[in-house]
Amino acid sequence: MSINTGIVDQRIRKLAGELAAEFEARLNIVNDETKKRSTAFVFLVVHTLLELSDVEALDCITEGGNDFGVDAVHIGDVEDGEFVVTLFQGKYKQDLAGDGNFPANGVEKTVQAVKYLFDPDAAITANAQLARRLEEIRSLVRDGKIPRVRLVLCNNGLKWNDIAQQTIDRAGFPEDQVSWEHVNHDGLVRLLQASKQVNAVLRLHGKAFTEDLDYRRVLVGKIPVEEIAALFSTHGDLLLERNVRRFLGLQGNRVNQGIDHTLRTEGERGNFFFYNNGITLVCNKFSYNGLQEGNFQVQVEGLQVINGGQTCKTIQTTLASLAGTDAGFEKAFVLVRLYELPSDSADLVRSITYATNSQNPVDLRDLRSNDARQKSLETAMRDLGFAYRRNRGDASLKPGDISSATAAEAVLAVWRGRPHQTKFYGREHFGKLYDTIFSDDLNATQVVIATLLFRFAENKRRRPPEGAPAFVAYASALLAMLMGRYLLEDLAIPLRQLDHQKFAVARSKFEQNDEAYFQRAVEAVNAALGRLYLNRDVSLQRLAATFRRGDILEELARTNG
Repeated sequence: MSINTGIVDQRIRKLAGELAAEFEARLNIVNDETKKRSTAFVFLVVHTLLELSDVEALDCITEGGNDFGVDAVHIGDVEDGEFVVTLFQGKYKQDLAGDGNFPANGVEKTVQAVKYLFDPDAAITANAQLARRLEEIRSLVRDGKIPRVRLVLCNNGLKWNDIAQQTIDRAGFPEDQVSWEHVNHDGLVRLLQASKQVNAVLRLHGKAFTEDLDYRRVLVGKIPVEEIAALFSTHGDLLLERNVRRFLGLQGNRVNQGIDHTLRTEGERGNFFFYNNGITLVCNKFSYNGLQEGNFQVQVEGLQVINGGQTCKTIQTTLASLAGTDAGFEKAFVLVRLYELPSDSADLVRSITYATNSQNPVDLRDLRSNDARQKSLETAMRDLGFAYRRNRGDASLKPGDISSATAAEAVLAVWRGRPHQTKFYGREHFGKLYDTIFSDDLNATQVVIATLLFRFAENKRRRPPEGAPAFVAYASALLAMLMGRYLLEDLAIPLRQLDHQKFAVARSKFEQNDEAYFQRAVEAVNAALGRLYLNRDVSLQRLAATFRRGDILEELARTNG
């Protein structure tokens, strides 16, 4: 047993105990320690690889009977008519030798799953957890959205063997739409240790420019793409502050495909420096031999990539795929900007990151964390007895914590009347929709009350009451919106008067009437659906589309639902 195998097993056993109640309630896993550990392993991979909260990661788990070998599903936001779906299959061996390959039959099951799960016309039978997720995916496909499929096969052993690889090759899936990844105990430990400081050597080519600016230093130069590939092969995602999602892959990402094409085209490689915007790095300290005129070997401590992670990972992927060929990269360079910043410069780092990454909304939540409105909400919420998490973090959220991501969803649904934009629009909550959600007149009381309403409806979605209509699985944001309306009606005030002076009475009113509000909202939505579909049976796929597109909102508005 390797040390990494032991580290992961220790973490798995702890998670299996901590999540036992959730596994029982959500997945009906009772008195089966082996199954609990296997599920905890999948949870850990999902949680770590996608940097999700505990609740978000649990929502992805679909393990159970009739699961097509799919143990977890994550559906990304829709962007430019495309969306990324990540499917996980886990194989956790109780034997911790770590020398077994991912089973070939597991690979075969995944191939078969892809052939059926993304066809909206294919008839399938799946467990309830998986069925709800699949019909969301298939409704998006039916609406013309293109799925980019990321298949993650994870185990506490070795990658699949050559025979399994032949199965993948024979499947013939389009390379620009389906990608395969392997994650094991070693990869997990690297990600879990991603806060480890990276010290490295940057081997620049040609001349470089260096200047001191107000107790900070900056170096600008060019670096061979082969050096970037070697740097990431050595340190990997430790250079990306654990933000693994920052690399979207070649599939479905036109910028990354352009980088890949330039590097593969012999006549274009020399132009790579001119085509690419370059890479921005920060560090605690850098040094080099100033007596040289160029070709510096820069010693760097505490290195992090804050812009250009896509470029770096694509270079690494492309060069790895060309290894062993006669492709030469001696003329391919990329611009690099290296900033040496004091240890207390976290705010500056975020500001630089925001300025250089604002075109990539996947990062905008953290980048907005220093916004004056976010800081004000944090201060005001503390006085209400809640902790506002402006940044993503490793620690699990406590009952009194509210993350900025949850706050954005709740406010957008409950007070802004846009429940259909809470899911699949997460990239825009801190981008195009930011000023709509976090308007200047939004106060902490409104955020907390919206979050309480939203959480209540979400809990009903995760654990539907016995006999609850099928649409509850897709309508939590809309139900929360209606509950918010009922609360304001009972308080006899408009939203603008819901402030700190009304907080105690509003919270008390909600806690006294939460079940009644929810049931009233369910009845209103059920009636609206009946009118919309003339009381005909509606498939899960159609229901998913109805709430995602907001079709039901017009019907509710006509009847003042």
